[in-house]
Amino acid sequence: MTISVGERLPEATLAIYKDGIETVSSTDVLGVGKVVLFAVPGAFTPTCSNKHLPGFVQHMEDFRERGVKVACMSVNDAYVIHAWAESQGVPEDLLMLADGNATFAKALGLELDGTKNGMGIRAKRFALYAEDGVVKAIQVEAPGEFRVSTAEAMLEAIDA
Repeated sequence: MTISVGERLPEATLAIYKDGIETVSSTDVLGVGKVVLFAVPGAFTPTCSNKHLPGFVQHMEDFRERGVKVACMSVNDAYVIHAWAESQGVPEDLLMLADGNATFAKALGLELDGTKNGMGIRAKRFALYAEDGVVKAIQVEAPGEFRVSTAEAMLEAIDA
């Protein structure tokens, strides 16, 4: 069952890379204040690297002005996420979350079975806006699409 507006974000363990890999609770990093979480099917993949993540990097000041924390999640390990963030010039305040076993993606009901393409279980491409852990807006892309989970679309959803 896919998470929907009005529901609380589930509890799961994610990983981040600071001075090595650290585990964090989804509730601790996403459950307080205003947060946009966007997910990509994979680090270093074409749309994710050429459009999705760069759009959020480009609009970070717009999110900061609204008091919104931004987090990116992918079903990759924390080392890959860290290398991707470095290669993309991701600012320090854009939180890069590794969901290595797709635990959080599954808890959200937003996993994608990419086994036919050799990718295993991944996260669907989506973005959500939450306040104090409660989903206020969620936008999930149709397969192969990149329209409703963009930084611009999320800014519109926040301002609505």
